[in-house]
Amino acid sequence: MPMFDIAAESGGMPRAFLRVGAASVAGQQLGIALALGCERIVCLAPSLTSDIVALQHRAEKAGAQFHVIPGARPLIGLVTATDEVIAFADGLFAPREAARALLDTQQAVLVQPVEQGLAAGFERIDLNCAAAGAMRVPGRLVERLGELPADCDVVSSLQRIALQAGVRQVPVGQAGPGNSFWMLLRSDQEAHAIEPQWIRQQIDDPLPASPSRGIAMMVVRRLGPAMLHAGSGSRMLIAGAVFAALLAVIAGAFGFVAAGFALCALGWLSRETARLLARVETESDPRKAFATSLSAYGWTIDLLLVALLGIAAEPGHPMHLAERFFPALMLIALLRILAGAYGGRWRHWIGDRGVVSVLLLGAVAGRIASETAHIGAVVAAGLALLAISRNSRLTGP
Repeated sequence: MPMFDIAAESGGMPRAFLRVGAASVAGQQLGIALALGCERIVCLAPSLTSDIVALQHRAEKAGAQFHVIPGARPLIGLVTATDEVIAFADGLFAPREAARALLDTQQAVLVQPVEQGLAAGFERIDLNCAAAGAMRVPGRLVERLGELPADCDVVSSLQRIALQAGVRQVPVGQAGPGNSFWMLLRSDQEAHAIEPQWIRQQIDDPLPASPSRGIAMMVVRRLGPAMLHAGSGSRMLIAGAVFAALLAVIAGAFGFVAAGFALCALGWLSRETARLLARVETESDPRKAFATSLSAYGWTIDLLLVALLGIAAEPGHPMHLAERFFPALMLIALLRILAGAYGGRWRHWIGDRGVVSVLLLGAVAGRIASETAHIGAVVAAGLALLAISRNSRLTGP
């Protein structure tokens, strides 16, 4: 199931390598092709470049064959009559899931209303429809490209052949609201213009955000494009979160408990920001999905909070280890139980370790760390019992 990626020159810049957030146009198209299960990737390009080699490595790691050809003639020898061909126009930038929904199970030439399509730079198909830059057609139609001049526009020509052969037209509007970024990018200015809205769409949550998540969303909206273009993205933030946790360990070991809580809050904020940036990155490359979970880091912060709160309890007074750390352990454990017992806004707030770290920092500054651990554990236990009682109550016989 080949995929065509056109890397023609337009205004001195290859459209295929215009970037929106973490993804180039070609990278986004490759992500769609791999999500559709394509076994062979065919890139139409005049020559092999370093950007194309990077795409080749990504495709081959996913188990697909990769071919670079200059035009229609070599393509005919790569496609058999039993193949199906998924083709993308040069510069087409489309959401992965929307494209997958339209092309996953049906042969189709994707279209859109003619006024909308012509204004966006797509070619006219007929009186009422313009092309949408993507199609899934039978491989037997590729042979008819041999009747055309060698320098023909392969995707446009194949689209005309498919329509003449009776392949049905499917409006991109059938993909639902996810098709709002279905567009033909022609310049770096156009790519930069849609980037903030694209990133915002990827990171928006239907549920109310906790304080740390809200701050992380503001950071990504403001600095996300620069971080993604710099190539750091979520990986650098994950490294920063791990480094903050290590510094918190060192601070606690030397008795700087307040600094340890501040570093825990900073590490949690870095983790939340990394999760959001990873959403943008995984839209085009699902291999980066490792950063969207990071549950192990949450457990690490919890252990640090227990240790720091235990160290801060009654400084200068001899205490058994159980007496020192048990209230802190119960508080953090009950917070985890509460986060699972409550849903929606409360679950996100209770699970926000940035907020917990700041509150415990305030308790240490006010010299009430031990009291906070004891009272907090009692309150959390009461709320947990209330949640259990509410969830187990019978509503009727």
